[in-house]
Amino acid sequence: MVLANNADDSATDHPFRYARVLGVYHVNAVYMGLGMINYEPLRLEFLWVRWYKTVDAISMGWHAQKLDLVRFPSLNEDGAIGFLDSSDVLRGCHVVPAFARGQLHADGKGLSSIAKDSVDWCAYYVNR
Repeated sequence: MVLANNADDSATDHPFRYARVLGVYHVNAVYMGLGMINYEPLRLEFLWVRWYKTVDAISMGWHAQKLDLVRFPSLNEDGAIGFLDSSDVLRGCHVVPAFARGQLHADGKGLSSIAKDSVDWCAYYVNR
């Protein structure tokens, strides 16, 4: 769960973005550019995530007294998977499948075993 940058995402005014963490990584990088001080490597930590997309931001949240409803965008959509600075994470939250809406792939075959999209549900409730 991270704060949403609503300037970039004009489709919703939801205050948060949600993601499933696919991997936790770090890299030791040496900056070699303008203003370089020394050749000491810096440790950069980041997350590889698969973003959720809000289903109906207007009819959810505290004012509507409903849980947030999200879904995964298709893996071939722009921005479906990305990298995130681990310091931007606000906190973890439970994402519960909306069982009544069914599974996305009835045959259990998805595009990516790493993203685990073969077991995706059509929608999820966010219990924050």
